[in-house]
Amino acid sequence: MWWLSIWNGTEQVPGLRQIASTLYELSTNGVLLRHTVASLFRVTAGFYLAVALAVPLGLFLGRHARINRLVNPFVQFLRPISPLAWVPFAMLWFGIGDRPAFFIIFIAAFFPLLISSTTASASIHPIYFQVAANLHLTKWERIHRLVLPAGMPGIILALRVSLGISWMVVVAAEMIAVKSGLGYLIIDGRNALRLDFVIVAMLTIGIIGLLLDLCMTRLEKMEAVRWRLEHK
Repeated sequence: MWWLSIWNGTEQVPGLRQIASTLYELSTNGVLLRHTVASLFRVTAGFYLAVALAVPLGLFLGRHARINRLVNPFVQFLRPISPLAWVPFAMLWFGIGDRPAFFIIFIAAFFPLLISSTTASASIHPIYFQVAANLHLTKWERIHRLVLPAGMPGIILALRVSLGISWMVVVAAEMIAVKSGLGYLIIDGRNALRLDFVIVAMLTIGIIGLLLDLCMTRLEKMEAVRWRLEHK
């Protein structure tokens, strides 16, 4: 379809040969690598911050139903708000640079992780806690040897979904608040009327998104195998 659109005389869309040439150019001069590393850095920072806060909080709320009932309305109120709606506030609070992007990615990943972790923790069968009580496990041992292993399959699935969301959101954040990254490369290419730059950035985003998903899928399968081996 791409080749036919060019063959029919659509001059606005770069041809495959031009895209290949631009991809080679941006790869050899280091521009594509620099923007890609900047985007991955922002996703890593914002995503890890969300994991560090959302997963422990979700596991806690899942085991304390009364507190969860109090907190859940606020979570469900904030969760549907698009992370991009926070862009003006992020720029107001954190200025221009990486920190607004960190905040937006954190918001995008936090709520899916929190809800999934809460559900995974709350769905653990009570008999496991009865066994833990009979074995006189401490609170830390219950978390380390019971809650985390039992909730890990649901948490890993949430990590996969949240990582994909974070990768999509960072591109939009970079179109507004920073001067580097694949999102910025798209905006810069648009302003310079270089659609070949835009398409190369889009292809890079898609390829990296696919690789990230494959990594998380592999981790999910490894966890499933571990779970089956431990419960034979």
